[in-house]
Amino acid sequence: MFEFLKKLMRKKIKKEIVINHEALETRVAVIEEGRLEDFFIERTSEERLVGSVFKGRVQNLEDGLQAAFIDIGLKKNAFVHYWDMIPEDTARLEAEEGVESGRRQGKRKKFGQGEMARLFPVGSEIVVQVTKGPIGTKGPRVSASLSIPGRYLVMMPGTKMKGVSKKIEDSKERDRLKKLLQRVPSPGGNGLIVRTAGAGMRKTSFVRDIRALTEIWAEIEKGMKETPAPCRLYQEPDLVERVVRDSLTEDIDRIVIDDKNECERIKAIVARFSRRARGKIQGYDGTAPIFEHFDLERQIESAFSRKVWLKSGGYLIFDETEALVAIDVNTGRHKGGNTQEEAIYQVNLEAAEEVARQLRLRNVGGLVVVDFIDMKNKKNQNYVYKTLKDGLRRDKARTNVLQISALGLLEMTRQRQEESNRAATYMNCPYCDGRGKVLSGLSMSVEIQRRIAEVMRRNKPKSGEPLQVKITVNPSVLDRLRTEDEEILVKVEEKYGGRLSFRSDPAMHVESFTITRAETGEELYSFGGVHKQQAAQNVRLQGQPAAAPQQPRPPIPPQEQQQ
Repeated sequence: MFEFLKKLMRKKIKKEIVINHEALETRVAVIEEGRLEDFFIERTSEERLVGSVFKGRVQNLEDGLQAAFIDIGLKKNAFVHYWDMIPEDTARLEAEEGVESGRRQGKRKKFGQGEMARLFPVGSEIVVQVTKGPIGTKGPRVSASLSIPGRYLVMMPGTKMKGVSKKIEDSKERDRLKKLLQRVPSPGGNGLIVRTAGAGMRKTSFVRDIRALTEIWAEIEKGMKETPAPCRLYQEPDLVERVVRDSLTEDIDRIVIDDKNECERIKAIVARFSRRARGKIQGYDGTAPIFEHFDLERQIESAFSRKVWLKSGGYLIFDETEALVAIDVNTGRHKGGNTQEEAIYQVNLEAAEEVARQLRLRNVGGLVVVDFIDMKNKKNQNYVYKTLKDGLRRDKARTNVLQISALGLLEMTRQRQEESNRAATYMNCPYCDGRGKVLSGLSMSVEIQRRIAEVMRRNKPKSGEPLQVKITVNPSVLDRLRTEDEEILVKVEEKYGGRLSFRSDPAMHVESFTITRAETGEELYSFGGVHKQQAAQNVRLQGQPAAAPQQPRPPIPPQEQQQ
C-alpha cells in the first residue's frame, strides 16, 4: 500500500518527441520537461547502413588479423571477425541486446591457419548484417549473426535462443514474458528476444509483431536464393520510423511533427500496433520553426560546444578525436560546499550526470576518458562512479565503465555504430584545417625576420646596391610588425644593407607570406603554401570577415614604402 501511494504521489515527468522534417535533413529530439535528453539526425544524401542485411562475397582472409573482408557492393569492403562469420555464435547478440538466456559467453575461438579458408573460401557467398557504419577511412563492420527488430520483439535467424531484455527489471514481469514467449509460435524456428517496449504487452501483440517479422524474413530468404551477390537484402527504415518503433513507449505523452504528410504517414505506421498510441501523434503549424518553439536549438548548440556549463557553475571540456574522447571536469565559478572536498564532490556528481547525457546527445563512441577533479574520499568516488553508471542506463548503446583511478581518471567505452553527431554535422575549418589554432603574430614575426635575413644573404647584389624586397603578409601580421617590431626590422635593414617594404593582403592566410624583388616582382621566398592562400580566400568567399580591414595599412617604414 505504501509503495502504491508513493508511486501515486510521484510527479509524472512529461516526455515528448519533437520531429523536424525537411527536404535534406530530419532531426528528432526526445525531451523531458523541456530538457533535451536524446538527439538524432539523418540526411537524405547519406545512406544509412547500420542494420542493413547484405549478400556479399568473400574477398580475402587474414589469419593474422583473424578477420575477413567482404565485398557487399560498396566502395569499401566490409570487415568481419572470424568469430562473427558463424551464425550459430550468438554471444555477441546476447551482449548487444542484454539478454538473459542462461548460456555463458565463452572466450572467442581462435581459428588456425587455413581453417576459415576451408569454411569460407575466397569468392564464396555469405549473408551479413552491418553492425557498425563506415567511419573515417574504415569500411563498415559486419556480422553473420542477423537480428531483425520489430516493435516488441527482435528476431534472430539461425538461432533458437529465446530471452528477455535485461532492461526489464521486474522479476514477475520477466517470468510472465518468458512463459508467454514459450507459447507463441517461433517463425521458422528462429530465436526471439522481448524488447523493453514489450513489457506489459499481451500475447496478441507479440503474435502481430511475429507476423510482420516473418514477412520481412521471407523477403530476405527470397533474395538470398534469387539475387546474385553483392546485393542488399534488407534495409532499416528511416529515422522517424525507427524512433517511433523504438522510443514510443507508454511514458511518451506525444509526438509532434512539423510536416503534414510525414505526420499522416507516422499515424498509419503507429496504428498497426496501437490505435491508442495513434492519438499521441500531433502536427505542428506554428510560425516559428518547431525546434525554436520548443527551445531546442539553444540546447542542441551546447551538444556541439567544446565547453558545457553546469548549473552549479562548474563546466566540462570535450575534446573529440577519431578514436578517443577526453572530458575534463572543472570547478569554474562553483562556490558551494562547506569544505573543499564537499565542493569538489558536488561538481563531480553533477558532472557525472551531465557526461552521461552529453554522450547520448553527441553520439560519441570508442574510448572515453573523464578527468574528474581529485577526490580524497573513497566513498565520494564510489558515489560519482555509481551516478555515472545510473545515467548510462538510459543509453541504448553498450557501455563498459571502470572505477575511478588513483589519478582521478575514469575510463569507459561506448558502442560506436556511426560517426558522432559533431563529425557528421561539421567539417574541418578550411582556414586552420581543424587544428582550432593558427600561429601567433609573434611567431609569424620571428619567421618573417628569419627568412628576410636568409634572402638578403643569398641575393646580395655584387654591384653593392642595396637589395630591395617587398614582403606581403596578412593585415593582422602587418599590424604586429608595425606596432611592436618596427625597430627590429630597421636593424635588419642596417645589418644586411637592404631595403624593405611591406604590403598587406586580406586574402592571404595568416600563416603565409611572400618575399619578392621590389623592382621585378620575382618571388624569392614563399611561406605557407598555395593551399593556405586558397583556404583564406575560401573563408572570405563564405562571407566571413577578414582578419583585418581590407585597406592596406602604411608600410614599414613610412617613407614611400622604403627606408
